[in-house]
Amino acid sequence: MKKINRITRGIKLIAFHMFFATLSLCCNAQTGNYKNLLLALSKTEHTLAIIDPATLKILSKVPVGEDPHEVIASADGKTAYVTIYGGGSLHTINIIDLVTQKKKLDADTRPLYGPHDIVYVNNKIWFTAEGSKAVGRYDPVANKIEWSMGTGQDRTHMLHVTSNANNIYTININSGTVSILSNSPTQNGRENWTQTLVPVARGSEGFDVTLDGKSLWTVSGQDGSISIIDLAGKKSDTTIDARLVGANRLNFTRDGKYALIASLRIGQLIVYDVAAQKEWKRIDIGSGAAGILVQPDNKRAFVACTPDNYVVVIDLDTWEVKGKLDVGRNPDGLAWAEAGTK
Repeated sequence: MKKINRITRGIKLIAFHMFFATLSLCCNAQTGNYKNLLLALSKTEHTLAIIDPATLKILSKVPVGEDPHEVIASADGKTAYVTIYGGGSLHTINIIDLVTQKKKLDADTRPLYGPHDIVYVNNKIWFTAEGSKAVGRYDPVANKIEWSMGTGQDRTHMLHVTSNANNIYTININSGTVSILSNSPTQNGRENWTQTLVPVARGSEGFDVTLDGKSLWTVSGQDGSISIIDLAGKKSDTTIDARLVGANRLNFTRDGKYALIASLRIGQLIVYDVAAQKEWKRIDIGSGAAGILVQPDNKRAFVACTPDNYVVVIDLDTWEVKGKLDVGRNPDGLAWAEAGTK
């Protein structure tokens, strides 16, 4: 009898612990306590891979539209937004719940076509609409496009929005220009946007803004040059004859010391010293690359090697390749979802 009682007490104790473990998991899900996530798009498989950056294990793959190109996460890390591009012909942004890891809904961007690059600033979604030669802003709460502005330029492609949302920079690939859109609100709060066009090399595509916000660097896949723009003066400052033919992405490290440049025609990640404005290093990564993401703590960079069907992981302390991720064929857009409890 004593033995039976001990077994019974043991079963009750296990059940007790299981109950509180389950309760803890439920509370975590309800309050939104979850991990940082790495997000990666497969253009061929039409999926968003959700990855645990600590273990580099793929947690799930969420189906998305037929031609996904870029992805961004909300500030609280709970929602991802994926542009469905179609070479400028499509008109959808997929909205993914990163907590349940399922698609929530599709936002129709019409009358704006060809959403490509996408950023999240001031709780709004800003995107380029290449097919409409424009930039748009989507309100996720109201589920509607609330603002847009035309550039009048060919292939308005990549995008940067300042933290105060009063300055927008876009690259117009075929026109060989950078659009600087500036908002000077009126006294009654009405938005008042103007555009300044700065000439750069045709084929310029990838770009980034320096940490101090004073300069914009962009690289041309056509002649391989790097153009540096003085953003305060809204004019071209310097051109570097880098000869990086096929280059299509440029991103600064989080400390601002280096520019990472990817090319679909060069099987190396090219690293430029920003202060010296000179090439510093090349890292063999495959036969070509596209999307670049630098981890917020500046410890690693992730580069989508589109022709090679993997994402390479680079240690930014040693500048060595530390791994490869199979996120699906033809990977491209990458993003980071910062864990939070908002």
